[in-house]
Amino acid sequence: MDVHGIGMTSRRTRDRLIQRLREEGIHDERVLDAIRRVPRHVFVDEALASRAYEDTALPIGHGQTISQPYIVARMTQALIAGGRPKKVLEVGTGSGYQTAVLACLVDEIYSVERLEPLMKFARKRLREIGCRNVHIKLSDGSWGWKEHAPYDGIIVTAAAAELPPSLVEQLAPGGRLVIPVGGPAMQELLLVQQTDKGLIQERIELVNFVPLVRDLF
Repeated sequence: MDVHGIGMTSRRTRDRLIQRLREEGIHDERVLDAIRRVPRHVFVDEALASRAYEDTALPIGHGQTISQPYIVARMTQALIAGGRPKKVLEVGTGSGYQTAVLACLVDEIYSVERLEPLMKFARKRLREIGCRNVHIKLSDGSWGWKEHAPYDGIIVTAAAAELPPSLVEQLAPGGRLVIPVGGPAMQELLLVQQTDKGLIQERIELVNFVPLVRDLF
């Protein structure tokens, strides 16, 4: 990944963010290194670039947000805890920040986004920073991307009212699905693992995501 053009943010600013993530329980050095390397400021509006390395969610337009770095790190840490996934499905590309972090850590990413302006923005930014292992398409994320299934990992960046069966079906044996599930005010971030004994669910923590909206494409 080419991360040139990050001069507007000091190393000290990024190091403060990494230290905060450590204090909040992010211990996987692979994840911390990816967060340190990815230029978050290119994935937010220029007017908000000075706040890019705060541990907070920021608006990206269209009623969507870029997740706070802690949530990105926590979900990524859970996804790769079983080893380096070869193929990952991301539901909800957004501005592309979570995608860029994943691109440092997995072989191939297939990402779906239902809002065309965000999809175009993310595709442009990911190309600019040199992500070559990302494939994005405009689609309703609740259906996944069946053509490339099964996936070693699936990460969902919007809250589903319940576990989408189509995503579970696209999870490979031994695969890991990280998804927020619940109502509009608060959800549980779940780790769902596909084992030879069936699905195993583990609650990671309470979170607050925008809802996963179902469209017809």
